[in-house]
Amino acid sequence: MKKNLRIVSVAAAALLAVAPVAATAMPVNAATTINAGSAINTNTNAKYDVDVTPSISAIAAVAKSGISGSLTGSISASYNGKSYTANLKTDSSNATITRTDAKSTDADVDVTKLAAGTDYTVTVKDVSFNFGSENAGKEITIGSANPNVTFTKAKDTNGQPASTVKDTNGQPTVDVKLDEDGIAKLSSVQIKHVYAIDTTDNRDVNFYDVTTGAIVTTGAVSIDADNQGQLNTASVAAAIESKYFAAQYANENLTKDNVTYNIKTAVKDALKAQKIEVSSVGYFKAPHTFTVNVKATSNKNGKSATLPVTVTVPNVADPVVPSQSKTIMHNAYYYDKNAKRVGADKVTRYDTVTVAMNTTKLANGISYYEVIENGKATGKYINADNIDGTKRTLKHNAYVYKSSKKRANKVVLKKGTEVITYGGSYKFKNGKKYYKIGADTKKTYVRVENFD
Repeated sequence: MKKNLRIVSVAAAALLAVAPVAATAMPVNAATTINAGSAINTNTNAKYDVDVTPSISAIAAVAKSGISGSLTGSISASYNGKSYTANLKTDSSNATITRTDAKSTDADVDVTKLAAGTDYTVTVKDVSFNFGSENAGKEITIGSANPNVTFTKAKDTNGQPASTVKDTNGQPTVDVKLDEDGIAKLSSVQIKHVYAIDTTDNRDVNFYDVTTGAIVTTGAVSIDADNQGQLNTASVAAAIESKYFAAQYANENLTKDNVTYNIKTAVKDALKAQKIEVSSVGYFKAPHTFTVNVKATSNKNGKSATLPVTVTVPNVADPVVPSQSKTIMHNAYYYDKNAKRVGADKVTRYDTVTVAMNTTKLANGISYYEVIENGKATGKYINADNIDGTKRTLKHNAYVYKSSKKRANKVVLKKGTEVITYGGSYKFKNGKKYYKIGADTKKTYVRVENFD
């Protein structure tokens, strides 16, 4: 694989969509050329240069409602920071559909007769990606982050089909040399485990407690790490599976037959989100706690449910965030990481608050302290100006006031003096604005105009 080429992951759309995606018609029985699209972010961790991501929506035929089966969707590829997209023709003339468990002698499935809950494989033929003449002659590796996607390369100059290899994660890839126009040709793109959904079926999917049979919306498991502080993804998945299951009612009985979910994958995704490395055999350094979101989806109607499960590891210490106590010098609101105000609660001046050791610049470029509670970061922030203040230089000699009419003392602050002010200005009864100065509870204020 070319190491100097970077790919971009296009987020894979769900194969179990609840309605067809908009499709742009492709020529009947003609090759599909995917042209340049918009720029997207680059995933430097990819094991291949081009990421192929199909998005398929299959609707099941429902005779009693007069609904015919249909297949729509699109294929996206990403290369060098751009997305390249083609859509399936609505009548699926460029795609073939087979049962995933079909024998080689079985006939292709009629799209208008797709059955709900049946596992299908969709094969799109003669797909090419037009990466532009600026990439002409380059050798690239094509792969997919979706484990259900495989592809075959067009025959080489000797008429031999291209070989498919696997990357370090076991995913199939093909090496392709772009032609003089920057086009990569594939004989087909194949998507397995596509389920047609019954849009008239409104049965929900729920998670249940194994012991009580009650519906649950959150879960919790406890599991000890080994003497090296490690857990295995399989052990975590087994602990979750022993307490909860997902199911859907069918013929007045609860059944798991048509509901699919992968707890092991959910565990790996949770660890990846926390940037916790997992070994090739599933071991990882266990944190004290983490949350696994298990999503279950019905193959019959596409209904889904997600169960957030809190995994606690009792014999691994809960890390404490270093913190310090600070005095609020000016009434302050709480903000989130995007510098957006959180609710209407505020911290009153002269109150004490526990915050992180250092400030953090948020999206607006202003420095904030994160609030710490019980040794944990809360995700709530206070403007550092309300705590540490801001250094300002006097442009004029200034008196210190305790009210709009009375001075606080006989001190005269000289022009050019550097003074720390806290928070925003206050408007006094005389209509003038003042800054609070002095890291104490005394009423000491200086007119804003003396700093302008």
